[in-house]
Amino acid sequence: MQAIGYETAGPVDAPQALTLIDVPRPQIGPRDLLVEVRGISVNPVDVKLRAGVTPEGGPRILGFDAAGIVVETGAEVSGYAVGDEVFYAGDLTRPGSNAQFQAVDERIVGRKPASLDFTEAAGLPLTSITAWEMLFDSFRIAEGSGAGDSLLVIGGAGGVGSILIQLAKRLTGLTVIATASRPQTRDWVTKMGADHVIDHRQSMPQQLTELGLEPRYVAALTGTEGHFAAILELIAPRGHIALIDDPATLDILAAKVKALTVSWEFMFTRSMFAMADISAQRDLLDRVSAMIDAGQLISTVTERAGPLDVEHLRAAHARQESGRVIGKQVLDGFAPARS
Repeated sequence: MQAIGYETAGPVDAPQALTLIDVPRPQIGPRDLLVEVRGISVNPVDVKLRAGVTPEGGPRILGFDAAGIVVETGAEVSGYAVGDEVFYAGDLTRPGSNAQFQAVDERIVGRKPASLDFTEAAGLPLTSITAWEMLFDSFRIAEGSGAGDSLLVIGGAGGVGSILIQLAKRLTGLTVIATASRPQTRDWVTKMGADHVIDHRQSMPQQLTELGLEPRYVAALTGTEGHFAAILELIAPRGHIALIDDPATLDILAAKVKALTVSWEFMFTRSMFAMADISAQRDLLDRVSAMIDAGQLISTVTERAGPLDVEHLRAAHARQESGRVIGKQVLDGFAPARS
């Protein structure tokens, strides 16, 4: 089958950054689905790996969002059948979705929203899982609770921020404050449902004081190292900071005086460690799918980058590296494959 992979870490314009390769069609395990990939999304994790991690043992196939059609099921699969339309984020330890076919554990796969095409649906899984786990696993907020408390989303116009704002507004009573610094991003986070918008390039503590808000929860989605001193100042005592980025240094001891909780959200943890509750990701994707179809959530896709080929995938990586993407960017899959 055809796939796009890379062999040496480096810039996206390097000759071997992303190349078309032929690899065997995946062999599936007993709990696996073999999916014909019809749509994918590019995420920061794709860019980080391609730029900084040289794979061992040959080319690596990236891609951590997909939607497609089940073409084969493992011997122990019980929830899906050939022909089912699905979407998922995959497993960091296995070949990704930049390919004609992908093998994926059924327990981390959801049913694609019927109201979205494959490409649009591929923009949802990774960010939805990350946002859902942050709200309900990291912050441990119960659905329907949170009234009187507030959540600050730093980087509200990104992929995770866009769906996190929606989930928090739809499923909790939290007041949601999002950060955005450009007119386009301010308009976007307002569209996603943010109650208030502040500028992370200005003093966030001052802006929150003027709003009369002291967030109990902070979703630090980008630039955490640079924002950390401000976060410590603005957050309520015994509050919770959850982050997803990779700060080089973080003075976590400074959080002691307010008795804060600091945690990371990493949506690949359940699949990487085969956790007993791995199927929670299937369940939450099914919830998100149903909410999309019911009109309770909206797509966060803003850019359709074209068909999955080397040229368009390189361009999508470059766009992701620019830091200017609002919401999600997606690509169609390879042309429907039959081999």
